[in-house]
Amino acid sequence: MKVYVFPGQGAQFSGMGKELYDNNQKANKRFHQANEILGFDIAKIMFEGTEEELKQTKVTQPAIFLHSTILAEVLGAAFQPDAAAGHSLGEFSALVATGCLSFEDGLKLVSARAMAMQKACELTPSTMAAILGLEDQVVEAICSTIHGVVVPANYNCPGQLVISGTVPAVEEACAKLTEAGAKRALVLQVGGAFHSPLMEPAREVLALAIENTDFHQPRCVVYQNVNAQPVTNPTDIKLNLLAQLTSPVKWTQSMLAMNEVGISEVVEVGPGKVLQGLFKKINRDLITSSASIG
Repeated sequence: MKVYVFPGQGAQFSGMGKELYDNNQKANKRFHQANEILGFDIAKIMFEGTEEELKQTKVTQPAIFLHSTILAEVLGAAFQPDAAAGHSLGEFSALVATGCLSFEDGLKLVSARAMAMQKACELTPSTMAAILGLEDQVVEAICSTIHGVVVPANYNCPGQLVISGTVPAVEEACAKLTEAGAKRALVLQVGGAFHSPLMEPAREVLALAIENTDFHQPRCVVYQNVNAQPVTNPTDIKLNLLAQLTSPVKWTQSMLAMNEVGISEVVEVGPGKVLQGLFKKINRDLITSSASIG
């Protein structure tokens, strides 16, 4: 079983997508189309932007989405997934690549999501922190004892869980988790508390956008973040996609679920190689690679 996976925020780098733009006419057209839809020259920022420019949520999310979906489209007949999944933002890329969403609708949703998340971040000082070397249950238990909002946000792989919440609550949790034996409790340089209840204002905005968008049955199962289950029903996909904003990304659980049904190969579509590394943590025998047009 061959699984195609799509990265989320954090995988961006200056120059991303430039090779696609320079060497493929279809990709070239898509980048110009994206500039028109978004109302600014995102291609220029992707190809020449500074690290700071690429870190802006309104840029980061569509940039990673564009790199991933355009690459998947350019692969053409070589894109043959038995299953697909995306990490957080990457779930939108997976849905476009598998035909559940059109490119145009996917980009509009990603842009709306990014803007809404940015506004939600500005309402409350909030952050995220990576916790390494503790069992998930220990992190969950300690977070539940903290006064204030702090919750598990990204179950990335066994022994690596990202928490999310208000700045004081995250800092207190980091201290307690370090006392409990965490190898590292590292506060991340992010815009806010993604995948936490603090994203509720963004969820409300995105609900309307998703409701007014056409979703179709994807060409293969898509393992969604909120339940780590293979889904094909468009109605279920919409509900899960919306819930994702305020719920944890169950990537560890998704990988284990895929592994149980016999995946043999993982292909990462988009910038970076982070997801390949996470899969290797659960099964060293998996064949992993980055999608490429040449």
